[in-house]
Amino acid sequence: MQLFIVSVLTVLLALIFPSAMPEVVRAFTKCREFFYKEQPPVIPGILDSRSLENNYKEICQKYRNVYRFATFYDTANRIPVFSAYKYTKSLLILRPSKNFFIETDLDKCNYFNIRERVNRGHLFPCSYAPDKLTAESTFTLTNIVPQKISFNSGSWNRMENEIIETMNKYCYDDNDNNRVLAYMLTGAIPGDTKLNERVNIPSYMWMAFCCYSRTGNSWVSQAYWAQNVGEDINKGKTISKKSLQDLQEFLSQTWKKKVTLFNNNCTKKRTTH
Repeated sequence: MQLFIVSVLTVLLALIFPSAMPEVVRAFTKCREFFYKEQPPVIPGILDSRSLENNYKEICQKYRNVYRFATFYDTANRIPVFSAYKYTKSLLILRPSKNFFIETDLDKCNYFNIRERVNRGHLFPCSYAPDKLTAESTFTLTNIVPQKISFNSGSWNRMENEIIETMNKYCYDDNDNNRVLAYMLTGAIPGDTKLNERVNIPSYMWMAFCCYSRTGNSWVSQAYWAQNVGEDINKGKTISKKSLQDLQEFLSQTWKKKVTLFNNNCTKKRTTH
């Protein structure tokens, strides 16, 4: 029955959006390239080598016949747990004019609520995309969470820009030191409120990257998280950078125990040539 449902979902998406094809897969088999060392995060009891909890789906985000990123999706809360992608230096100047692709069990109207003051927040930001088509691929509701408007355009946006500057300066392919490369994860922790009685409003959002630093000749990581609440845009709130270990401890305290975001905590011996 589950295979039948997945097949029907795939056919419907193909008919409605022939260029956008989120594929439900097992163990991210078709898009493991977006994870550090091709290993997805380990979330005991939800996403690990032994099991995949029924309320969650592994999605390879396909657009124009190319896999662009990966998403781990919570079907009960109707929000992504995380999106995984590679940052290879953004070449975009303007945000693409793009409507959101609407999945069969989602409706873009569910992401608007005047009282809650939220809008659609990308996990994989379109501003991080290396090209126009990849930027367009991020406009799927399986990559979206309800985010407080002032938070989205305020401290979270400033943090995203700060991370871009850091990665452009320090993160490179360990096999090609002229090419920017970082493995990224952006996620959300479910909250206690549902938007329009359907879509969960996350209590927190987080972001982390793992990359090779040619400056230190080693693999490094960095993390951020913040509460998804409204903020005074005139106060210029900032989000402090943290270590990967700090973020994983925070996730263990507030969400799920013993989460490992990057394989071996983003450590790998440098291969000499």
